[in-house]
Parts: sequence; structure tokens; C-alpha cells
Amino acid sequence: MGRFWKSFRARLIIGSVVWICGGVALSGLALSELFRAHVTEQFDGELHGHAAELAALVDVDAKGRPFLHRRLSDPRFLPSRSGFYWQIDASDGQAAASPSLSGAALPLDGPPPDPGVERHSFIDGPTGQLRLVQRTVRLAGGGETLRIGIGADERLLQNVLADFNRTLVLSLGVIALGLIGAAFLQVWFGLRPLAKVRANLVDVRQGRAARLPSDAPDEVMPLVRDMNALIDANHEMIRRARTQAGNLAHGLKTPLAILVDEGERLRAAGDGSAANVILAQCERMRRQIDYQIARARAAASRSAPGAVADVVAALEPVISAMTRLYGRRGVAFALSTERPLVAAVEAQDLGEMVANLVDNAGKWANSRVEVAAASDAGKIRITVDDDGPGLPPEAWEVVFNIGQRLDEQAPGSGLGLSIVRDLAILYGGRAWLEQAPIGGVRAILELPQPQ
Repeated sequence: MGRFWKSFRARLIIGSVVWICGGVALSGLALSELFRAHVTEQFDGELHGHAAELAALVDVDAKGRPFLHRRLSDPRFLPSRSGFYWQIDASDGQAAASPSLSGAALPLDGPPPDPGVERHSFIDGPTGQLRLVQRTVRLAGGGETLRIGIGADERLLQNVLADFNRTLVLSLGVIALGLIGAAFLQVWFGLRPLAKVRANLVDVRQGRAARLPSDAPDEVMPLVRDMNALIDANHEMIRRARTQAGNLAHGLKTPLAILVDEGERLRAAGDGSAANVILAQCERMRRQIDYQIARARAAASRSAPGAVADVVAALEPVISAMTRLYGRRGVAFALSTERPLVAAVEAQDLGEMVANLVDNAGKWANSRVEVAAASDAGKIRITVDDDGPGLPPEAWEVVFNIGQRLDEQAPGSGLGLSIVRDLAILYGGRAWLEQAPIGGVRAILELPQPQ
């Protein structure tokens, strides 16, 4: 959940959805209440008009029974249990009622209102609760007073409100969905420049571009400029580091060569003991210099964005060189690869790693070295098999130690496998040994692919 909230897109979308839903809900409640007030007022006004019409039409006959000169103009007072009812009560207990009551009576409880006063109340009618209007009518000529009551079923008002609320919810729901969709589009369109910057950074990391393009919007352009400045500074720092590593190697190897020459002179002069000490220490220094310079160069290369290398392009010249070197003693080299294969390493470092592995296999092979490269779960795996005498399993890790040589008579410094493993680790890969299917040792180099 914490990772989800780290997303700008998620925050903007959730904020928009909450705001839209909250605003639409509050608007819906306000509209519903306004409509309720309006319809209730209209409903009561309609009852007031019916009461005034009923008061104008009422009269009594010779026996004192109330009657209407004509029917009310609204036909809803005619059908039985229609929800619209009227009733007239005379002071002597005689009454008249609307056909819709079908013989039932409205409970006009309490004292009659004063003449000229209209009283609103709620009573239980034949079909539910009624909104009732009561008036007292004094007949012309100062005659008898009549109490009239006219009402409408409350459910009729509730049905109108329910229909309106259903339509309101549906309409506001459609509006809310439209606004949420617009918010999604706005967030997507607004964050596109950031997604483009991210894609451009992937291109830089994978070596397809050297810098970020400068066509970003004004709000993103400062970030692009800072990123380009950082990339340029990183490249310059790496260039200086490589230059300094080369200068250091040159500065150390020249005095070292002089010491080796002095050791050889001492040996030629007959001082073999001192010469052997000097030459042995010079060899140790040379190994350390070669190892540390290679490691420093690889560390600088690993820091550079966009380090990529074509695996096949690195393997083919190595196989060609080793064929010329070891072919004279009958060693054949076979290469099997997929195409294309790209590793997230500097081409120079990849060449050095595969050259060390193939050279080591060529030294110990009897007649055959097989080199293969393939992609496997986001990794590049390079295997080098030889048909030589092989190594016991307990020696598979020992040979990766700095300067470790199991056969001091064989040529080499004992740094090849150490450099291979250290370079592989610096690039996020690994190197190890196994038993080769053709009898000797299998060296495996695993390197990351560009993301």
C-alpha cells in the first residue's frame, strides 16, 4: 500500500475521484432537498386551491345537508381510494364526502379553525397518511358554518420525490463517471512528459542515446537540464578516472621494468639470491598493478550510464585470435551463439573477460574448446568448455583467488580468473567453474542484459 501511495498518478486520480464523488454527492443532496421543498410547497399550494374551490361550491339544502353546486374541477377526487379526498361536516353532524372516499370518513379531529384561518395537519386516511387542509366556511347571509377538510395522500408526494431522486442519481452518476474519465485523461496527458523522460533515461542507460532530448515542457525542462548536466559530469569523471588509471599504470610499470632489469643484471652477475628476491617481488607488484588497474577501470565503466556490448562482436575476434595462438598444437575452437545478444557491460571489459576465459581453456585443452552464449531469464550466459585434464571440485573456487596458480610451470600470472570474477561482480553478474561435458573444465560467465 505504501508503494501505491508513492505514485503521482495514483494520488492525482484518487484525489480527483474523491473530490468528484464528494462534490456530486453534496450537489445531489442539495438538489434533492431543494426539489423536496419546491414540490411540498407546490403540493400544499394545490391543496389550498382545492380548499378554496370547495369553499366556493359548498352549500346546504333545505334539510341542512351540505352539498356542492358542481363537482370539483380536479377529476382525481372521483376514483375510489385515489389518494385525493374531501369532506364537509355541518354543525349538526351531517356530512358530505368525495366519491373517492367510498363511504369512509376523514377524522377531522379537534376544534374547527376560526373563519378565515387555514390549518394544515397530517392524519391517517384510507390509503395512508394524508396531508390535510381544514377551513371553516360561513355560508352567505350569516347562516350556518361548515367545516371542510381536503387532503392528499402523502405517498403521492413521496412517489414524485422518489422518481426525481432516481433520475437525479442516474444523471449525477453519468456526470460523475464523465468527470472521472476526464480526470483520468487529464492525469494521463499531464504526466506524459514524465513518462517520456523516463523512457529517455532508459535509452541513455541502454546506450541508445547519450543525453536526454531538450524538447520537454517548461515544467520538466529544469529536471532534464539537471539530468543532462549530471550525465555529462559523470562521463567527464569517468574519462578522468580512466586517464589517471592509465597514467598510474604507466608511472608504476616504468620503474618496475627498471627493477626487473636490475634483477636480471644481478642474476647475470652471479648474485642469484638477491636477484630472485627482487624478481619475485617485482612479479608480485606487477600482478597487483594489473589487477587493481583492471578493477579500477571496470568500476569506472560500471558507473557510466548506457554501458552495453555486443556479445557476438566480442567473442568472434577472441576466438579468431585464440585459434591462431593455439591452433598450431591442434586445439580447435567452436563458437555457438544466439543473435542478437547484448550485455550491460563495457565492450572493452567484456572482451577482457571472455579473452581470459578462452585463453585459459586454450592453455589446458587437449584438442577442443567449445564456446557458447545465450540469453537466460534476463541474463547473458557465456560458457567455455575444454577437454583438458580438468580440476578437482575443491579447486573450483581456489583458482579465483588473486594470483593463485595451480601449476607454476604453466605460463600466466594467475590473475585471469580473478579479474573475470571481479569484473563480473562489478557489473552485477557472476563467474564460476563446473565439470565440462567434454571432459575438462566448464567456465561460466553470467552478465546482466540492459533493462
